[in-house]
Amino acid sequence: MDEFLIKGKKYKSRLILGTGKYKNFEQTAEAIEASKVEIVTVAVRRVNVTNPKEPMLIDFINPKKYTYLPNTAGCFNADESVRVLRLAREAGGWNLVKLEVLGDSETLYPNMVETIKALEILKKENFDVMVYCSDDIILCKQLENMGACAIMPLGSLIGSGRGIQNRFNISLIKKNAKVPVIVDAGIGCASDAAIAMEIGCDGVLINTAVAEADNPILMAESMRDAVIAGRKCFLAGRMKKKNYGSPSSPISGIID
Repeated sequence: MDEFLIKGKKYKSRLILGTGKYKNFEQTAEAIEASKVEIVTVAVRRVNVTNPKEPMLIDFINPKKYTYLPNTAGCFNADESVRVLRLAREAGGWNLVKLEVLGDSETLYPNMVETIKALEILKKENFDVMVYCSDDIILCKQLENMGACAIMPLGSLIGSGRGIQNRFNISLIKKNAKVPVIVDAGIGCASDAAIAMEIGCDGVLINTAVAEADNPILMAESMRDAVIAGRKCFLAGRMKKKNYGSPSSPISGIID
C-alpha cells in the first residue's frame, strides 16, 4: 500500500485506533497488534500514562513502536483543552496531538468556536495539531489555513456507529485540502471504514466500533482489511454510474 504523511512522517497504515473503552490494557494491546496500526490515540484525562503506581498504557503499548497521539476527549472549552495538551507534552514529550473540543455531553458534537480558539493558542506554542471538527467545508479550510496538520471531520456522532452521514461534504473537504483528511467518529462497521477510503480520505480513526464489538480483536482485523480495500478501490478508480443496464459481454459478433 502507498504511504501517507503526517507532519513529514511516513505511515503505512491508514487506520488509527483509539485506546479507550476496552475491558483492560491487555485487550487494548491485542486489538492494536491485530489492527497493524502505527498511530494510537490516548485520552489524556481518561487513560493512565503518568501514574506509575497504577497500570500504565505504556507498559502494554510501546511508545517507541507506536506513535502516541494524545487527545483532549472530555474537554468542553479551549482553555481546558490547551491545559491538557500542555500536560501531555510535559509528561511524554508528545508534540503531535489531537485537538477535540466538545459542544455538549449528549451529542459530543465539536464546538468549532472553541476549537479555533484552542488551535490558535496551540500553534503559537508550536504544537503539531490534528483537529477533530464538523464537516463544514469552509471551517475545515480555515483550520488548515491556521496550521492544522490534519483535518478530522466527523462521520457521525462519536460512539454512535451510524457511519458517514454526509459523504458529499467530506469528499469536498478532501478535494479542497492540502493536508491529510481523516474521518473521525461514527464508524460502526468495516463497510463504513471502506466508504471513507473509497471517497478519497487519507485515513480513518476508530475506537468504539472495535472496543465495543463482541470480538474486538477480530473487529480490529476487519477494520484493517476494510481500510486497505477501500484505499485500493479509490486508487483503482471506480466505474462510472449509469442510468441503464450494460451487458458484461460484447454484443457484437454474437451467435444468432
